[in-house]
Amino acid sequence: MTTWRIVRVVAGTFILLSLLLGVQGSPLYHSSNWLWFTAFVGANLLQSGVTDWCLMEVILAKLGIQRAGSCC
Repeated sequence: MTTWRIVRVVAGTFILLSLLLGVQGSPLYHSSNWLWFTAFVGANLLQSGVTDWCLMEVILAKLGIQRAGSCC
């Protein structure tokens, strides 16, 4: 798996989990404050799309995970 795919899988998981915890109709509802985490992840995805820079992708690359489009 490349850094690109891991970032998207983690972001999607965080969004779904925070929605499960933050939406009142959910069986796992805890507090509507979890929706702030959803907004935070969305803002980071937007920033990443605009600037083409993502801190999590940089960290994963330093851990030795292959970047998307790299040959090595």
